[in-house]
Amino acid sequence: MNTMLKIRSYGTSGPQVIVVHGGPGACGSMAPIARALADSFRVLEPFQSGLATSVADHVADLHQVVESCSDSAAPALVGHSWGAMLSLAYAAAHPALVGPIVLVCSGTFDLPSREMLSANIAKRMNDDIRRRFEQVDQLSDPNDRFRALGSLTMELYSYDLATNDQEIDESEPGSNSETWEDMVRLQGEGVYPAAFAGIKSPVLMLDGANDPHPGQMIRASLKPHIPQLEYREWRRCGHYPWLEKSTRDEFFSVLRNWLANQFAI
Repeated sequence: MNTMLKIRSYGTSGPQVIVVHGGPGACGSMAPIARALADSFRVLEPFQSGLATSVADHVADLHQVVESCSDSAAPALVGHSWGAMLSLAYAAAHPALVGPIVLVCSGTFDLPSREMLSANIAKRMNDDIRRRFEQVDQLSDPNDRFRALGSLTMELYSYDLATNDQEIDESEPGSNSETWEDMVRLQGEGVYPAAFAGIKSPVLMLDGANDPHPGQMIRASLKPHIPQLEYREWRRCGHYPWLEKSTRDEFFSVLRNWLANQFAI
């Protein structure tokens, strides 16, 4: 696509980092990570376009952001959830343009992992949560539905949050379900994760053991194609490690130090 994306910038010196939000549609949610990195890195936080309906659309949009970086060194990508998946898809399409990659609580890349995700969520459901999901469907305002669904999902996906404020910018329209359906289609056709074999960048996967996304299964699906993949998991942590009481400080420390080591700063 040739979409003019909203981009927020942080920091004035250091290597370039691009943070890639999840969802699709959680525009603004990577702001805490961007701010935390701004003391040592120059960080760009693009808001993914709601007009993008395919993985290829999002890869093309992210390419504009990467091309806007003036450094001779390729920028790092730090992606959360769907953003981690998009980061890998982009790196597979443009391996020479990507520096270090960090996957924060990545989404799934095969059917067994998706089935385990569904099973893990089912175990956490109770009558009260089911009732609240039913109430979300009855909301007429799409912003109200998006906000309520995000709150319920966060509750299901987390362990012990310090805050439930994801800082999502509701003024920016999020991507629709067609994007995820396209990713599932590409996986079914065998495109992903096989295409990730072309990625030569160092890759770090950061995960929470209490995330319903099965981190170790996802790692196992990626490792044959990304042998350089490193993995770190926190026990008392869900899908948003930078918001969890027990992990947020260590999460930021690990993330900063790993990126600094990759850029040799």
